[in-house]
Amino acid sequence: GRASIEIEFEPGVDLDRAAQDVTAAVEGITTLPQGAEEPEVRRSAWRDQVTDVVITGPVGVDQLARLADEFTQRLFAAGVTRTTISGLAAPEVVVEVSTVALMRHDVTMQGIAEAIAAAVTTLPAGEVAAGASRVRTGEERRRAEEIGDIALRVAADGTVLRVRDVATVRVEGADRGRAAFVGANPAMAVRVERGPEGDAIDMQARVAEAVEAMRPGLPAGVTLELVRTRAEQITERLSLMVDNALGGLVLGVLMLFLFLNGRIALWVAAGIPVATLSAIAVMWMGGLTLNMISLFALILVLGVIVDDSIVVGEHADFRVRHMGESPVVAAERAAVRMAGPVLASTLTTVIAFLALAAIGGRFGDLIEDIPFTVMAVMVASLVECFLILPNHMAQALKDSVKEKWYDAPSRWTNRQLDRFRAAVMKPLMRGVVAWRYPVLAVAVLALASQVALFIRGDVQFRFFNPPEQTSLTGNFAMLPGATRDDSVAMMQELQRAVAAVGDAYEVEHGLDPVVYVMAEVGGGAGRGLSGAATKDADLLGGISVEIVSPDLRPYSSTAFIAAVEAEVRRHPLLEELSFRGGRFGPGGDAISVDLYGAEASVLKAAAEALKARLGAFPEVSGLEDTLAYDKEELVLALTPTGQALGFTVEGLARDVRAMLAGVGAATFP
Repeated sequence: GRASIEIEFEPGVDLDRAAQDVTAAVEGITTLPQGAEEPEVRRSAWRDQVTDVVITGPVGVDQLARLADEFTQRLFAAGVTRTTISGLAAPEVVVEVSTVALMRHDVTMQGIAEAIAAAVTTLPAGEVAAGASRVRTGEERRRAEEIGDIALRVAADGTVLRVRDVATVRVEGADRGRAAFVGANPAMAVRVERGPEGDAIDMQARVAEAVEAMRPGLPAGVTLELVRTRAEQITERLSLMVDNALGGLVLGVLMLFLFLNGRIALWVAAGIPVATLSAIAVMWMGGLTLNMISLFALILVLGVIVDDSIVVGEHADFRVRHMGESPVVAAERAAVRMAGPVLASTLTTVIAFLALAAIGGRFGDLIEDIPFTVMAVMVASLVECFLILPNHMAQALKDSVKEKWYDAPSRWTNRQLDRFRAAVMKPLMRGVVAWRYPVLAVAVLALASQVALFIRGDVQFRFFNPPEQTSLTGNFAMLPGATRDDSVAMMQELQRAVAAVGDAYEVEHGLDPVVYVMAEVGGGAGRGLSGAATKDADLLGGISVEIVSPDLRPYSSTAFIAAVEAEVRRHPLLEELSFRGGRFGPGGDAISVDLYGAEASVLKAAAEALKARLGAFPEVSGLEDTLAYDKEELVLALTPTGQALGFTVEGLARDVRAMLAGVGAATFP
């Protein structure tokens, strides 16, 4: 009863115009089957989660809804406009008609539905401003009173039969459909998202301010908490990168003072911030931003910046000490002499990173900051090394022949290097030259041994290793025939399983890993199940779990998911249960298997068999398929009690097939 079409455009296409063209083409279709709903065109847009704000407490759902509305208004006033409320069903107008009323007034359900659809639907009537805006005609009726006034039939005497004469029209609001719970209390979550240009750290700070401003006015027992805070993860990773960069800078400067003249080391070290700040200016002109990818690139080339200046500065010092040249002449000739080698090494580095810019697609968009940031830094380093550093070298080398107290570390280090060179390196190099063929054979053997580690699989290849996450979600779907109470029971079982695993891990590791749990019924959590679109909402449910930071636990989120899956007691009417760890950025399933070429029932059986085999591996999670059971199928669920009595799925299915073949399905109630 449902179909969807996904359109993916080539890079460079104007998506605004493409969306308008698709919408116009769909609205121009007049050959859809009778009874088909109006097609809906949606354009996917990139949105990054900033945080979720959970409102929960021992109050009614309608009061939680009013609190959620008030909170979103506070966020809007603070400049946060991308918010979504979950755990609340949108108002729905329900039209109920009894069989007696249909017979009394000689109308049909299809006739009533067509009359309502004709009255509440608007029609496209063209476009203006070269397609930038669309015009629709008609009158939308959404209130119960307006729908009750819709005319079904006009008699010869002028009397009008209206919807309210044959049906009961009512509005169902926040107490129906999707519901969320934190423990036994109802809950609602306000999801805050940002666009490509949004600042997650600043946005989360504004959300936290709105939360603190609203807390004093909350009813007794109602809490307002920030969960799944994306900005904290970003701040932690940025802080780690900045700390590593500063640590590398300090260690680099210390190494310079150990091996170089004090003044030369000072000016070489000064080239690091100069080149870095110049590169940031180049990045600004090129439209790049400071993010985790570009910061990684800056740290990556931190040592390359120092190398260029070391070569020029050390050669200028050598010309003054050993060739007797004046500081100015030595600085000039050192820059000229080293221009070729330094330029060659810089160009090879730029070319190597430039190849990353040729990678297309989503992954290319993800890493494109690396090559451009590296090129910006390398260009800035060349300018600093050959246009700024020589003047400083000319001043620093004036007194380089005199021994200063601050050169003591470099003098001691160079004396030890001279001794090591004379006692170890020269004899070693003579041996290498004399025994060059055995040395070459040993080098090839060492290389082959390392290649063998990769070929044998000891060192595995991973294209992109995902970072450890703190969020996980579980979703379930019940079989046709199950009730909302069955879904609620399954949801409560997920809550129990998560709490049990958290208690067990606390006993074993000394810390309860579960930070926050919110369960839902009437809809899924996170990404949701692939086949949920064709399911009744009352048959769906899910759970969202937030666990402690990876630095505070010795196990992975995958191990926690496997423990929860093993703890869950499956409901007899459970069709599908899928747990997933949190993921950010582009990408789909790790492995996707397409089954085709048979009837739907055979494909479903094959999918279930494959999931049963894969479910035996604790590393596997997120097992699901896109095909739901048909409501007319005979579905048998094997409970743990049945397994204890010696039943098997294969044997039970064989016996049922034999029964159906012997007596015929018509004799079954």
